[in-house]
Order: sequence, then structure tokens, then C-alpha cells
Amino acid sequence: MSKTSLQPPRGTRDFYPDDYRQREWLFGHFRRVAHRFAFEEVDAPMVEHAELFTRKAGEEIVDQLYHFELHDRHLALRPEMTPSIARMVIARAGGLRMPLRWFTITQNWRYERMTRGRKREHFQWNMDIWGEPGVAAEAELVGALFEALDALGLARGDARLRVNSRALLEESLRRSVLRQRPEVFEPLCVVIDKIDKIGAEAVVELLVDPTGPVRLESAQARDVVDMLRITSLDDAARHLPDDSPALADLRRFFELLEAYDVRDRVVFDASVVRGLAYYTGIVFEAFDSAGTLRSICGGGRYDRLAQTLGARPIPAVGFGFGDMVIAELLSDKGLLPDLPRVVDDVLFPFGEAERPSAIRLARRLRERDHRVEIVLGNAKLKRVMADADRLGAARIWLLGPDEVSRGVAKVRDLASGEESEETL
Repeated sequence: MSKTSLQPPRGTRDFYPDDYRQREWLFGHFRRVAHRFAFEEVDAPMVEHAELFTRKAGEEIVDQLYHFELHDRHLALRPEMTPSIARMVIARAGGLRMPLRWFTITQNWRYERMTRGRKREHFQWNMDIWGEPGVAAEAELVGALFEALDALGLARGDARLRVNSRALLEESLRRSVLRQRPEVFEPLCVVIDKIDKIGAEAVVELLVDPTGPVRLESAQARDVVDMLRITSLDDAARHLPDDSPALADLRRFFELLEAYDVRDRVVFDASVVRGLAYYTGIVFEAFDSAGTLRSICGGGRYDRLAQTLGARPIPAVGFGFGDMVIAELLSDKGLLPDLPRVVDDVLFPFGEAERPSAIRLARRLRERDHRVEIVLGNAKLKRVMADADRLGAARIWLLGPDEVSRGVAKVRDLASGEESEETL
């Protein structure tokens, strides 16, 4: 076997015990917050039919699929969980009681350019609400998002949520540059979502490209980019009538955030549009306040996704929260915990004659939910004592020939050093 084949594929990760404990610590926080908000956990296959993810040409995600053909089926590793959730909801839509509150923690795959906090394989916590058209659903998700950030130990000012509305942007553009071509709004969103990655001038070039999907005039493209610089909801409102539904939704959303006590952590930012074509309403992304990392999480409303998959429209909103960026941020803040291996009891049979007694004792202790390690091989007592202390074990049980002949084991409390004998 070559040296290369002994490494994981580029962009993927091995999780050794120390890494896995930190991963489960993070996932534990995700699950506790989801349960506090009365969400139920679901899952779906890692492999889906590729067409589930190829709804809209031009989305980066289409070019990033890990896909293959097998027995005349075109399959793909899931790059995100939302379409799979949509598929599950559609399959049982008639028998599901709405609104649904579902969450997932899944492994996802995208063949993309790697940067800090971004690999080609990552885990993601999703929370989704289906069947509720009102912005109370968005506010509930944002409340859960900040509760998770707080639970992980981040200070109140360490992260900010940037919020916009696809519906508000669409209303504005259809009153101006898209008045005659409303059908290009979705591909336009895919393009302008790149502004943080490639810059304003490059976005203008893509918007005016005569071979591209949008094909604006140069002045129109610059008007769009200027609109993305708006950071005040009042300024955005100047482009809309007073009775704008999108504007009313955003104002109500911000009112509800006051009740969740997170309004001061959320800002309006017209440049947030999200790169997936299925978003329809409020969209949001969370970033570290220092701006040194890519987005911690992102999401929004996607009321037409079920319709694009061939079903009737079902209102829906959700977010995806990756494991990698938050781990980078927690590491920068010194908040990633040191999580040692945990063993309650170490059992040391002095020889093979004493091992059956050690096994029977271990069975009884494990029935009481103790984490028990029986020493294997022919280790020396001094090393066994040192290893038990290093593990942070609570007790070590010594089973020598004399003890076993008397039907007892010597027990040492490793915190106090006190010794006693316990019946086997």
C-alpha cells in the first residue's frame, strides 16, 4: 500500500479519540438546544438521487457534487440536508401534522476550494420548521441559534447575525432593473452572493456578461451592487412602497427578536442573499465579529422548494450550522475544552488465574453503568497504577492470588488514597 493511500482523501478528516470527544461535545450542545426548542431529530441516506440537488443550473453546489453512476442510477453524496428533508416531508405531507420542527446532524460532501474552516467533508446541524408561513418561525430559529452560541461559551459580542430578505430585494429590483425581466432574479442572486468572495467589480462583470444568465446593462449592474451596500432597514425601505409585505415581515421579525433578547446581535445587511436559488424570504448568516472567518451558519425561508421538487408549495424555513468554523472560533477564543478519556474503574488481575474473577466483577460494575477497563496482558503494578492515575480513574481494583482466594478485591480510591476490601 502506498504512503498516499494511508492518508484520508484530501479535504476529509480522521477523528481520533481526542478529536471525536470534542466533536461529540459540540454535537451534544446542538442536540440539547434543539430539544429545548422541542425539535425532533431525523435522518436520511447519505446517498441520494443526484437530481435532488441539481434543480438550478448555475448554483455552485451543482459543480461541487460528489456524484457517480451505478446500475443506471445517477447518485450523489449529499452536499446539504435541506433537499433530503424536503423529500421526506413531501413523501408524507398528507399525514404529517404541521408545523414540523425537525433537526439533523449530518455528514455532507462538497468538492470545493478549501480554506480555513472549510473542507470537502463536514458535519452540519440543521434546524427546520415546515408549515409555518409567519416570521415567528424565523425568529424562533434565530433564538435557538444564539442560545447555542451562548451555550458554547462565546461572549455576547463574539458573533453577529446579518439579515436580509430575498423578497425585499426582489420587490426592489422588479420595480427597477428587472422590471422587464423578472425571471432572471434567481440567477442574479446566485451571482451577487459571490460579492464577498470575488469583489464588487467581478460581480458587475458577471451581471453584464452577454453569455451569462442575467445580462444587465452596465449602469443597471452597478445599481444592483450599490443596493447591496445598504445596511439600514430604513434606507432599504426607501426603495419600496409603505405597504410592502417583505418590509412588514422584516420589521415584525426584528420586533420578535427583542423578545428573544437578541436584537442587539442582529444587523440588516442587503448584501446577504445566500447562494442557493430556493430561498424566497428572510435570509441570514452569522459571522464572528472580528470578521476573520467565513460564516458560522446560514439559512432562511424557502417556501418554494417543495414546489420545485414537484409537490404543492409548503412554507419552510431553516438553517445549517457547520462544525468546522465554530470549532475554529472556539479554538481562537480558548473555549474548546480538554476532554480526557473517562474511566471509572480499572481492574488489575495479577495473573491469568485471577482474570475470570476480574471479568465477573467487571460485569457487575458495568451493569451499574460504570466505565470499566480490565488490564490486559502482563503489566507491572507500578505501570498500572500510573496509567489509572493518568486516565483519571476513580478506583483501581487489585485482584491478587491472596485476595481472590478469600473472595475479595482490594480497592484503592485514587483521589483520597484510601484502601478497602470489597467482596467479589
